[in-house]
Amino acid sequence: MNKLNETLLRNWHAVREQVDEIAVQAGRDPTTIRIVGVTKYGNAAVTRALAECGCLDLGESRPQSLWEKAPLLNDLPVRWHLIGHLQRNKVARTLPLVWMLHSLDSLRLAESLSTHALSQGGSARVLLEVNLGNESAKGGFALDQVEEALVRVSALPGITICGLMGMASLQSSHECDLDRARREFASLRTCRDQLCDQGLPEGCSLDELSMGMSGDFPAAIIEGSTILRIGSRLFEGVEV
Repeated sequence: MNKLNETLLRNWHAVREQVDEIAVQAGRDPTTIRIVGVTKYGNAAVTRALAECGCLDLGESRPQSLWEKAPLLNDLPVRWHLIGHLQRNKVARTLPLVWMLHSLDSLRLAESLSTHALSQGGSARVLLEVNLGNESAKGGFALDQVEEALVRVSALPGITICGLMGMASLQSSHECDLDRARREFASLRTCRDQLCDQGLPEGCSLDELSMGMSGDFPAAIIEGSTILRIGSRLFEGVEV
């Protein structure tokens, strides 16, 4: 095993062990928490090495990077997640490659996804992106818009809503306030629970909560995250 694989394997095991430990402390089953390795930090070779270590859920922020890497790893049982913004003119090429889109942030994008999913004979598995801190620089639905968005998107053919996605707010220093992050994650979980209690549209599920990144995933686990988007922690010590 070369140095790259050794480093990635050590990082992967360290993150997985920490996630499992926090889950147990929070009274949760660790197997209900999926780690998505955010591969914007590495080229195709580094991404392949991470997958070979056992991280088979991989996330890209940019569709172009996904287009480049996915064909080079198609011999591995990788599940690709698009976690960044998707422009409508990139839907047709992106949709066949992704297992799940985390960033459905507008009704116009939903309509485009529906059109292309039907034309390609498939279904788009999506999470509704929620702007937890009402930050102007971020996309997504406000918490008080989620219920209406859920109804309208669920009515579109070719789309399967699997849950919600949210990111914690950043301070001016671009560091996460962990107390605030936990409150925001809790608000997303509460939103999900209330919607489920009211009754969901037919064919819609909110089983998944995608929240938590390298700097704040412990808080996300405590507040019920089922998908963690981990990048920098997995690539510590790796030259990319």
